[in-house]
Amino acid sequence: MALLFEGIDWGTLALLVAAAFAAGWIDAVVGGGGLLQLPALLLAGVTPVQALATNKLASIFGTATSSIAFYRKVRPSLGDTLPMAAVALVGSFGGASVAAFLPASLFKPIIVVALVVVALITLFKPQLGVAAAVRFRGAKHIIIAGCIGAAIGFYDGVLGPGTGTFLVFALVGLLGVDFLQASAKAKIGNFATNLGALLFFIPLGAVLWPLGLVMA
Repeated sequence: MALLFEGIDWGTLALLVAAAFAAGWIDAVVGGGGLLQLPALLLAGVTPVQALATNKLASIFGTATSSIAFYRKVRPSLGDTLPMAAVALVGSFGGASVAAFLPASLFKPIIVVALVVVALITLFKPQLGVAAAVRFRGAKHIIIAGCIGAAIGFYDGVLGPGTGTFLVFALVGLLGVDFLQASAKAKIGNFATNLGALLFFIPLGAVLWPLGLVMA
């Protein structure tokens, strides 16, 4: 069978596009689409770092459009959202730099274990509040939002699946933000984490551009 690029043939490409489509649908319904997209890239035979980088490229278009849509609909407060997103971007850049230098022999088992854990958390995620019960105000609120961004941003740079869901959990559970506001803030934060990782992976040459754009 003819190869297209990076050892990907037409049949594998069709499966990857199907996985990307399904991942987008899962993200829209319950979140956690990366649980499907990242393993699909690994099964296609690309290296773990290429899979992470290409997955970020494929995902950033969706997070960008959903961020805009949620902002227009929900109008989340930007006083904590933008600082959280900025710190998340830096955290994701740092996480990607760690991921890039992990040996493949160590990285693959980590991915498998993490995907199982994230899948279970996503499947059995707790009920989230619909009413706001904000726990902190002022600088403390922003600092905690920044800590959330840093931790989850780093995770997204290293691995990624479930990032949006984890952001919602943290914003609701730690800050008391209502679910709709948390979802809107999480979309913006997730866009920032995708961008942060790409800012590291692109100069590294790890992004498989044709494949990522086809899967976007």
